[in-house]
Amino acid sequence: MQNYRHKTRHETIDVNGLDIFYRHAGDPEMPAILLLHGYPTSSYMYRNLIEPLAESAYVIAPDLPGFGYSSTPSADAYDYTFGNIAETIDAFLAALGVERFFLYIHDFGAPIAYYLATRRPERVRGLIVQNGNAHDEGLGEGWDAPKAYFADPSEENRAKLPDWMNFETTRYQYVGEQPERLARLYPPEGWHLDWERLSRPGIIDIQFKIFSDYGSHIRRFPEIRAYHREHQPPCLLLWGRHDPFFDINEIMAYHRILDALEIHVFESGHQLLETHHRECAALIARFVLDVEAGAFRDSAK
Repeated sequence: MQNYRHKTRHETIDVNGLDIFYRHAGDPEMPAILLLHGYPTSSYMYRNLIEPLAESAYVIAPDLPGFGYSSTPSADAYDYTFGNIAETIDAFLAALGVERFFLYIHDFGAPIAYYLATRRPERVRGLIVQNGNAHDEGLGEGWDAPKAYFADPSEENRAKLPDWMNFETTRYQYVGEQPERLARLYPPEGWHLDWERLSRPGIIDIQFKIFSDYGSHIRRFPEIRAYHREHQPPCLLLWGRHDPFFDINEIMAYHRILDALEIHVFESGHQLLETHHRECAALIARFVLDVEAGAFRDSAK
């Protein structure tokens, strides 16, 4: 009989009354990799990464509440903060029986990942950071208006925010301002699917609630630095250098603190896996094997 263990399964599980949709593959006895997506995506962004990694790991990619095919309760029924979403993902992991794991950190997945990591550092086998921000160095001038709004969420400051929750900016999340030769590498299904899910009634309001809590993530940067400095998690950093949201100086902020760090920069944008999933899968698989063998700290940097 054919072995389907390495094939991606698509399931939904009840987590404290929420339906959490997730994709997973591999042997649950192998080291687990938790893939956390950001805005405006879903677990679909990992579709090309899951099966290659499942040969040597148990790979789990949930849709966060308010995203993809997971539940989207109203803001009155669910607290759309990164801390509370992390609680939901923690309960999701408990329902699956996953105790320790590698964290794949991307975009809005970064605040959630670092809540999980700082609350129980012993659970984290290693970090895989892909265009996920955790330092002031990564927030360029484009973040001035959002930071002003986070400090004072007045209607006046909200009016100064760019109009980014629309179809055109959803596409921009992928191609940004990259040269046409690179923009042509991105399949349009990604941003069309994202916008189809985001444009459902009430979802934009939910997404703005989540975005409004990003200020709490920024305020936690010193705590995250302390976590890096004290626990020194092995880290693989994968970066699309044409990211229009997070400055490439973010890379050096990680470099200054972490001792066991490997960095790879690609000719791509914020959604790196759309163009370089094969390269990233190979690097992640090797990283996981090296960390589990205790060899990564000797070979990094």
